[in-house]
Amino acid sequence: MTDLDRVIHEPARLLIVALLAGVKEADFLWLLRESGLTKGNLSSHLGKLEEAGYVEIEKTFRGKIPLTMARLTRPGSKAFKEYKQRMNGLLAKSGGS
Repeated sequence: MTDLDRVIHEPARLLIVALLAGVKEADFLWLLRESGLTKGNLSSHLGKLEEAGYVEIEKTFRGKIPLTMARLTRPGSKAFKEYKQRMNGLLAKSGGS
C-alpha cells in the first residue's frame, strides 16, 4: 500500500480523477452533480489535484456566467493508470475475496 499515490488515493480525489478519465473535459457543475460532493469539497480537491499537476483548471465566462472547466493532464492520466494497476495487483495478491 505504500506504493499507492496518496494524492489520488483519497476517495473524493479518486472519484474526481475517475470521472475526468472518462471525458475530454468537464465543467464544474457536471463534476458537482456526478460526484455528489459539496461545492467547497469539490473546489478544494480540484485545487489539490491541480497543485499535483494531475488536473488542469480553466476559468472563463460563458456570456456573463462564470465557467470552470477541468481536464485530466497527461501526468494525471498516467498516475491514474498506475494507481489502477497497483490496486489491481494488491487485490489479486489478497485473493480478491
